Amino acid sequence: MSELSISAARQSIAGIKPRNEDACGLHIPQGGLLKTKGIAAVIADGMSGSDAGKEASDSCVRGFLADYYSTPESWTVKTSGQRVLGALNRWLHGQGQHRFGSERGMVSTISVLVIKSTTAYLFHVGDTRIYRLRDGELECLTRDHRMLLGRDKSCLTHAMGIDLNIEIDYRTTAVEIGDVFLLSTDGVHDVVNDNALRQLLTEHSGRLDEAAAAIIAAAQQGQSQDNISCQVLRIEQLPDQDEQEFYRSLTKLPFPPPLEAGMILDGYRILREMHASKRTQVYLAEDTHGGEKVVMKTPSVNYQDDPAYIDRFLHEEWVGRRIHSPHVLRVRPVARQRKFLYYVSEHIEGQTLRQWLRDHTRPNLQEVRVIAEQIAAGLRAFHRLETLHQDLKPENIMLDLQGRVKIIDFGSTKIAGIDEISSPVQHDDPLGTQNYTAPEYLQGQPGSNRSDIYSLGVISYELLTGHLPYGAELPPKKLAKAQYTPATVHNPDIPAWVDAALERAVHREPQQRYPLLSEFIYDLSHPNPQYSQRKTPPLMERNPLALWRGAAIGLFIINIILFYLLNR
Repeated sequence: MSELSISAARQSIAGIKPRNEDACGLHIPQGGLLKTKGIAAVIADGMSGSDAGKEASDSCVRGFLADYYSTPESWTVKTSGQRVLGALNRWLHGQGQHRFGSERGMVSTISVLVIKSTTAYLFHVGDTRIYRLRDGELECLTRDHRMLLGRDKSCLTHAMGIDLNIEIDYRTTAVEIGDVFLLSTDGVHDVVNDNALRQLLTEHSGRLDEAAAAIIAAAQQGQSQDNISCQVLRIEQLPDQDEQEFYRSLTKLPFPPPLEAGMILDGYRILREMHASKRTQVYLAEDTHGGEKVVMKTPSVNYQDDPAYIDRFLHEEWVGRRIHSPHVLRVRPVARQRKFLYYVSEHIEGQTLRQWLRDHTRPNLQEVRVIAEQIAAGLRAFHRLETLHQDLKPENIMLDLQGRVKIIDFGSTKIAGIDEISSPVQHDDPLGTQNYTAPEYLQGQPGSNRSDIYSLGVISYELLTGHLPYGAELPPKKLAKAQYTPATVHNPDIPAWVDAALERAVHREPQQRYPLLSEFIYDLSHPNPQYSQRKTPPLMERNPLALWRGAAIGLFIINIILFYLLNR
């Protein structure tokens, strides 16, 4: 399967100035990072009026290329880039204040080009530029943050290190094989116009080192009064989008055969089958190298020709190995070379929350709070990595013998950073489980962290009442119009303010739900002033059936009395 590939060249000189305060850099990672993080090119121009412009530009380039690849692979390029640039800006501003006592101590412009899969991501602050040459047309993809002060004077309106907070321009654009990108400082584009740049890039399209040298020479001939720097990249190859090639890459490891107690697979002795469905098999196994009990999950042979299924199974292990929380199932790293497709996780001695609920039909409010807090802690570990669980339900939550809660089963997770990677495989299957999945999924809309909050709200409601907030097995069309049943209808001991928190958590409209898990958990234990004066709903809202039944009985009795009086 083909990978992203580029060719590149760069040149940077001081020009007529005694010191070169420009900086540029490029990083092409190897292995999995090429797919999950992409290729990054950076150019920066230290502001000449600052005390340490050279140090500032070098810090921008080196800092971004180091820190961007240290961010979680599950993060989107936008999240990674903006957080890294925000941190760099605060560092530059702090250094400028501390070392030079000035807002102009360490100041630089910066333009970043990240190419991941088949998309280019641009981050930009200042007056460096990023151009794209495609089919003979040159287009500037950035805008200068510059303000004219007079006929021949201008100043930067945005730059790294001036203020504590920074406004970063961000955009994306699709890339094609043959696209040429040019990153330049103002020492180039202030004296070499776009038409001349287009001609130079076109004339030297076969040799990017010659193109970079020609652009530097043209800036010198144009009597550039600044440092002169440029970086040129050409897209040589994009990831292969052929479905058959993609499928072959997924099936490098064959599906394991049916396993039975006593069999040994890659050093794991099968002890017994724990669970089997049409999609997966789960076994209790023992690591023969250390004696530790583990859980082995294998894919079902029913799906060995289904690329979407295999892709999701691989993502399940990928997620489990990157999330570290005492409240999330720990997937073990690969200890030995595998001959088959499976993954191994820790073994939890305990029971699912569904089993626990059957044994504790009416847990008290404090017990529910403790469970909800632990589930929320596990979900935060997902959300910090820009990952959604999307199938939270009592069957996917375990309680160990000490009462610790752990979220299991990552088969429906959505990984924001992986979603940016183009793939010929479409995952069109509905997400989640009816009764617990957020309404937006049932309507074919994308989810968010509020979708997981909805599922946690439903689980909390069920723990407290033994029922579901909108009733069981409601079709999607009916759920859209269903009314929330107050928890106090099923459990009068629930405080009205707790009921209000539950109602907000499971609101049908995502924007009406809690935006953060911490807010919901806090409101489960602390009376929200908004809800503390909430009165118990009238019987018509709590139980309309009981109201009408009572009214009918009353009318029947009245009719009997009237009949008796009229026939005396």
